[in-house]
Amino acid sequence: MPRHRLDHLVYATPDLDAAVNALEAQLGVRAIAGGQHPGLGTRNALLGLGPRMYLEIVGPDPEQPAHATPRWFRIDSLRKPTLVTWCAAGHDLAQLRADAEVAGIPLGEVRDGGRVRPDGVRLAWQVTSPLIEVEHGLVPFFIDWLDSPHPADRAPAGVRLVELVAQHPAPELLTAKYEALGLDVEVRSAAEYELVAVLESSRGRVELR
Repeated sequence: MPRHRLDHLVYATPDLDAAVNALEAQLGVRAIAGGQHPGLGTRNALLGLGPRMYLEIVGPDPEQPAHATPRWFRIDSLRKPTLVTWCAAGHDLAQLRADAEVAGIPLGEVRDGGRVRPDGVRLAWQVTSPLIEVEHGLVPFFIDWLDSPHPADRAPAGVRLVELVAQHPAPELLTAKYEALGLDVEVRSAAEYELVAVLESSRGRVELR
C-alpha cells in the first residue's frame, strides 16, 4: 500500500460564522470562505496548515433548503465545534477502496464532488464516501483533487499543524487499520474515541478536539 498523508482536517460546527470568529481570536488568522456544498446543506471556510494541508471548518448553509435527512459530519447533532474526522490525500481511489475492503476496512463508494469558490473557480474531486465513519471518524476518507488547484494554495497562512493524534480505547486495532491504509498517525490509548490536533500560530498553541 502506498503511503498517504493528511489532506485536511474536518472541524464541524453548528454555526460557521461563530466558529470562524472564535478561531480568529485564538489563532490571529481569519479563515477564508471556501464555498457551498450544493445539495448537502453546508458551506465551509478554510485555514492553511502547511503545504497542501488545511483546516476545513464546515457548518450549515442558510441559503440552502432545510434538509429532510441529517447533514453530513453530524452537524445537526453538534452543540459545539468538533474535530469530527480527517481526510487523506490519495490517488486511484477505486483501487485504494478495493485494497481497503480486502483488509476489512469499508471506505464506501468513490464519488465525484465539486464546488465553486467565491472567486468563480470551480473545484472538482473524487472522494471515498465521507458518510462512512470508520472507528468513529478516526479512520479518514480519501480525496483526489484531480486537476483542480489545491484549496491550501489560497487558504490563509500563519497557522501550522504541530501534531495529530488519534485516541482510541483499543489502540492496537486502530494502528493496524492505519498500517493497512498506509497512514502514519500517532495512536494513544484513551477511554473515548477522539481526534486531537495541535495548531501553532503567533499567538501560541491551540488544541482542537
